[in-house]
Amino acid sequence: MRRIRRTPIHPRIELIPLIDVMTFLLTYFIFATATLMRVDLVPMQLRQFTSGVAAKPAPAVTIAVDLEGRVFVDREPAKVTELAAAVKAKLEKDKKTVVYLAVAEGQGTVDRAPLLQELWDRLRPLNITVNLVGRPGVAAANRPTGPGAAGAPAGSAGGSPAPAP
Repeated sequence: MRRIRRTPIHPRIELIPLIDVMTFLLTYFIFATATLMRVDLVPMQLRQFTSGVAAKPAPAVTIAVDLEGRVFVDREPAKVTELAAAVKAKLEKDKKTVVYLAVAEGQGTVDRAPLLQELWDRLRPLNITVNLVGRPGVAAANRPTGPGAAGAPAGSAGGSPAPAP
């Protein structure tokens, strides 16, 4: 009698059907959870206010200095010599106008420190509060905040506006 040689058959576990079943179960439970939640709404009548007035934002003047040292007043190019007159004209229209001074972040092509000093000196005779706009630095993050914080200079705690010198 002849013997037939056979190679041994190793059992295999197929993962693809298992992945299909797990995906189906996951989808089923997500769908069941989303649809089986019952939300009870309480019927109520909300009052309508007819005498209210919509809040109006305070008018603002923004003085911006870009990386090249150009000065803009409300996105319009302006000369440093004409800056005080432009700001004063906007302040005369409305006394509640807020003045912001913003400097572009980054290394510029010119030194902007003397320019900022000149801008500050030109705004000083107007006797206005100038709010500096920018991201707080490392020193500001370490400074205590609050009205009675020890070591905090007056008028600088909590991001309050810096008065003109």
